[in-house]
Amino acid sequence: MENLDRKINAILKLVAEAKEPIGSAEIAEKLKVQGFDMPERTIRYHLKELSEKGLMKGLWKEGRVITSKGIEELSNAMVFDKVGFMNSRIDNLSYQMDYDLEKKSGRVILNLSLLKKEDFRQALKIMAPVFVKKLTIGDKVLLVEAGNDLGGVTIPEGWVGFGTLCSINLNGVLLKHGIAMEPRMGGLLQIESERPVRFTAIINYDGTTLDPHEVFIKSRMTSVGAATSGAGKVLAGLREVPAATVHETEAIIRKIESAGFGRVLLIGKPGQTVLGIPIGGERVGIVVPGGLNPIAAVEEAGIETASKALSALVDADQLVDFSDL
Repeated sequence: MENLDRKINAILKLVAEAKEPIGSAEIAEKLKVQGFDMPERTIRYHLKELSEKGLMKGLWKEGRVITSKGIEELSNAMVFDKVGFMNSRIDNLSYQMDYDLEKKSGRVILNLSLLKKEDFRQALKIMAPVFVKKLTIGDKVLLVEAGNDLGGVTIPEGWVGFGTLCSINLNGVLLKHGIAMEPRMGGLLQIESERPVRFTAIINYDGTTLDPHEVFIKSRMTSVGAATSGAGKVLAGLREVPAATVHETEAIIRKIESAGFGRVLLIGKPGQTVLGIPIGGERVGIVVPGGLNPIAAVEEAGIETASKALSALVDADQLVDFSDL
């Protein structure tokens, strides 16, 4: 049954991606390329069934086109296939980012947030303590005016694009030095007396189709503003590196922090739990702040935002210090 569902969704996706109406013969050929060997007669049966459900419609002899209902169904179908999407995106961007610590140049990974232009100056005041208390991944940011593009998103009129460094930059830099940093989870980190105490909520990267920190922000589960005064809940992530690399990892992280493109909150001991989270044998847990913590503070203040984590690769030379805005 699962295999049948996959075939039907493959048909629906082919119709959705076709620039012109598509028929059963062409669908059969494209399915073969994907590893599905299905007779035209069977395909015609499924096309008829999908049309009766309102997911596509026929244009006489030209073929089938997808409907708006079909597009919605396709986006919701086979969610299980999307599980692990975050891990895949993290891996891809870690390989693509090429910031060089020695040359102090190259591309870095940004999160993109949108704020209304009328709210932007107030938002900067709210974000300032988050940067001062070093609850961000770095001090570098990017301002994008309306009409310009970042990560395939055109900033709409009346809005400002605000790029913050993503914590996955640490993964990318370490990877360039031959150290594989494994992303474990994104979570809410309890801060007391300005020190990390425990994770109060976690979402594993390998079991989600969404960015955990985007979920926590929109669910209003953070209290980053309070954390800047000593106690609250901030966005953070847990990473792991092989225990044999911990000294080299610490040295590289110091260089990343000095360059303003990365930061960690805590480095554990080999094989020991980190803030209550078990760590694999011969591995070391590392806690990093969330790049979207400044935006979380803005949301807490009742200012509307829209964010997309892991949004774009940009040249580091385009970024400025937050304090210069």
